[in-house]
Amino acid sequence: MNIALAKRVVETALMCANQPLSINALRSLFDEQVGADTVRVVLDELREDWKDCGVELRAVAGGWRFQSREDMQPYLQRLNPEKPPRYSRAVQETLAIIAHRQPVTRGDIEDIRGVVVNAQILRQLEDRGWIEAIGHRDGPGRPVLYATTRHFLDDIGLTSIAELPALQPESPAADPLQIDLLPLPEVQPAADAPEQGATAEPAAPRPEPAAGPADMSTPASFPDPSPIPDTQPAA
Repeated sequence: MNIALAKRVVETALMCANQPLSINALRSLFDEQVGADTVRVVLDELREDWKDCGVELRAVAGGWRFQSREDMQPYLQRLNPEKPPRYSRAVQETLAIIAHRQPVTRGDIEDIRGVVVNAQILRQLEDRGWIEAIGHRDGPGRPVLYATTRHFLDDIGLTSIAELPALQPESPAADPLQIDLLPLPEVQPAADAPEQGATAEPAAPRPEPAAGPADMSTPASFPDPSPIPDTQPAA
């Protein structure tokens, strides 16, 4: 097939798609008569064609998509000036731990955060499509193991979990759990509402003792349905 025509077809499909398109999906545009290598050549040429535009062609976990460049965001936000809902600190920390330490159990998260994890936090992240149960750990009670999803990677613009920033120990003598969990996208922390009869977790960062819970920073911005109740202090 003529490469110029193939570029027009692929470009049109990507511009009209409401989700990333994989190489196989793009091949289906040509009734499988175009090989995967040819599709990759077309994608590379399209990415070069759009390199000086406000929109870029980018590969994410689910495939390829057109998206606005980061420097265009301040202008695009003026089309929708309403402030997006914000995740609570508890949700940010839980998501960061799962992303960096996966697969993890609810107990692992509680050990790192130092507080009991509200089941509603995990349920909200599952409903959002960012985490999922992938199995059970062998041991007493066979606790559920959680990991992030491909949809989560698509939302933060990564192709694999390996592209997350590496964990940095606080000091050579630090406990392995005492780490800063480096960025997921930035969010504005919201005050956590306590459950009835529960003690709310402070919204501001607390001084951290040498063997205390990790101080986690999660600078990222996601659309969020609503803040959810925070956790109770662990016994």
